Amino acid sequence: MGILEKIAEVEKEISRTQKNKATEYHLGLLKAKLAKYRAQLLEPSKSAGVKGEGFDVMKSGDARVALIGFPSVGKSTFLSLMTSTASEAASYEFTTLTCIPGVIEYKGANIQLLDLPGIIEGAAQGKGRGRQVIAVARTADVVIMMLDATKGDVQRELLEKELESVGIRLNRRKPNIYFKPKKGGGLSYNSTVPLTQCSEKLVQLILHEYKIFNAEVLFREDCSPDEFIDVLVGNRVYMPCLYVYNKVDQISIEEVDRLARQPNSVVISCGMKLNLDYLLEMLWEYLALICIYTKKRGERPDFNDAIIMRRGASVEHVCHRIHRTLASQFKYALVWGTSTKYSPQRVGLTHIMEHEDVIQIVKK
Repeated sequence: MGILEKIAEVEKEISRTQKNKATEYHLGLLKAKLAKYRAQLLEPSKSAGVKGEGFDVMKSGDARVALIGFPSVGKSTFLSLMTSTASEAASYEFTTLTCIPGVIEYKGANIQLLDLPGIIEGAAQGKGRGRQVIAVARTADVVIMMLDATKGDVQRELLEKELESVGIRLNRRKPNIYFKPKKGGGLSYNSTVPLTQCSEKLVQLILHEYKIFNAEVLFREDCSPDEFIDVLVGNRVYMPCLYVYNKVDQISIEEVDRLARQPNSVVISCGMKLNLDYLLEMLWEYLALICIYTKKRGERPDFNDAIIMRRGASVEHVCHRIHRTLASQFKYALVWGTSTKYSPQRVGLTHIMEHEDVIQIVKK
């Protein structure tokens, strides 16, 4: 029996089982089994087949955004509109067969945009080069999920299911669970909050499924068995996702209004070039990038050449970005902007920078 058949069997068993207090342990075990089989499916096969051509593109720019969607939803048209790269677009499916990179220049940052081939149902099992597409998506900072507005919410649910099954968690935080395998001493289980979804017995059963008998587990929030399995497996990617509904010029205004009010969603039309500027603003928010300008003593700040950092970056990160030896020679910095109480403020290495701050670094 192959892995795919085993997965199908476990999924069937889960759908057959009623959810109640008596079956929760059985369901927890089945979920652990399912996660285990899916992990095996993602591992490259041991037999050396013919090596196909690679898919991944070298990471460049300040951030990386992957375009994921079904065939013929307008991914290539979007790439051609947003960047100076021309990606072939036609009215038939699978026009794009490989990964095509482009660069969006916005607020002084270079954002790499990857146009990936369309995903079809069953991509997680490797249909239609689905695995390579999803592997590239795992390396991105933000996923833009392109959806056809004329198809309603069907595509969104299917794509979420595909990405979920390969360990990509969209718009979710990592569960606050501490887990550490030990050499001996059995299972030490604790929680700092009352748990409604997991119990010690269920955690023990899931760990036994993974052949872990000695471990330390601490729940710091009320998590489900699925989230505990995610922490246990440890190869899950948590990333922000923007749901972009294209072709809104072909549906009613009420439907456009409904789609636009959904969380993490933007409605656009590539054909009529509608709402693309708002999409860029949202993308900037989701990437959590900030611009920092530098200033030499006695001169005006250089507003043409910004340093692009992630939100939450400190003065030390800025020093490393300018030159790796700068932090060791650092004396103090003068900062102008919203992160200070008054301008200029004299700060140390731990000061957190904000968007459009100006910094002057003084060396020893």
